[in-house]
Amino acid sequence: MPTTHHPLGIDIGGSGIKGAPVDLAKGQFAKDRQRFENTKLSSPDAVVDIVVQIAEHFADDTGDSPIGVTLPAVVTDGVVRTAANIDPSWIGTDGRKLLSERLGRPVTVVNDADAAGLGELQYGAARNAGGLVLVSTLGTGIGSALFYDGVLIPNSELGHLEIDGHEAEHRAASSVKDEKNLSWHDWAERLQQYYSHVEDLLRPDLIVVGGGISKKADKFLPLLHLRAPIVAAQLQNSAGIIGAAWLASNTTGTGRKPGTRVHRRATGSA
Repeated sequence: MPTTHHPLGIDIGGSGIKGAPVDLAKGQFAKDRQRFENTKLSSPDAVVDIVVQIAEHFADDTGDSPIGVTLPAVVTDGVVRTAANIDPSWIGTDGRKLLSERLGRPVTVVNDADAAGLGELQYGAARNAGGLVLVSTLGTGIGSALFYDGVLIPNSELGHLEIDGHEAEHRAASSVKDEKNLSWHDWAERLQQYYSHVEDLLRPDLIVVGGGISKKADKFLPLLHLRAPIVAAQLQNSAGIIGAAWLASNTTGTGRKPGTRVHRRATGSA
C-alpha cells in the first residue's frame, strides 16, 4: 500500500520552532510535532538550518509535498517586511526563495497569526463564521488575523496598536503575564482594555482567542465583557502549523493564493 504523504507545517515563533505533517482531511497532525527551543541566534541562516532538520525528520511522511512556514512578521509575496520577535536581519529577506532553495520543495511563507487564523477558519472555532472575524493569538506577542466572510485581510498586526502610550502586546501578551507574575484578574483587565479598543475600531462579529494560553481560556475569558462573542480557539497552539500546511496546499507555484477568497470547508451548509 503506497505511503500517504502530507504537507508539512512549520511554525517559527519567538520561543521555539516546531513542525509536523498535517492530515488535511482531519485538520490534525499526522505525526507528533517536533520542537526546537529558539537559540539566541535567530538569523535567517540559523533558522533555516533548523527548518531543514525538521523537514528531514519528516521526509518519509511528507515526500515532496509543499511546506508552509509561519514567521512572526509582516510577509508580502514571500518577502519579510518586519521582525518583531526575530532577528532584524530577516527584514527584506525573500523567505520563500531562501527556504525553497534550501529545501528543494515548494514553500509558502505567511504571517504566524494569519496561519493560525486560517487553521481556525478551516477546522476550528471560526469555521463557517460570517461577517468580520478576529482571530487573536496571545503568546510572546499578540498576533491578529482578520477575515471578512472568509476572505483573509493579511498582516493586520493589531498587537502593535498603541494604547495609553504603550504598544498593546508589551502590556497584554501572555508573556507579560508570566514576566510580571500577574494574576488572572489583573491580566484580564489589560486584555479588556485591549479588546475593547479593537472592538471600538473594527466591530468584529466574532473574536477567537488562540495561542498556548487558550488551553486555560476558562481562567480569563469569563472575565472579559465585550459586545462580540469571544471564544477559545479549538486548535489551540496547533493552529499555526495546521493553517500553514493548509495554505501551502492551496497555493499556486508563485506562492500566491488561488484568488482572493479563502475557501472554508463545508459542513453541510454553504
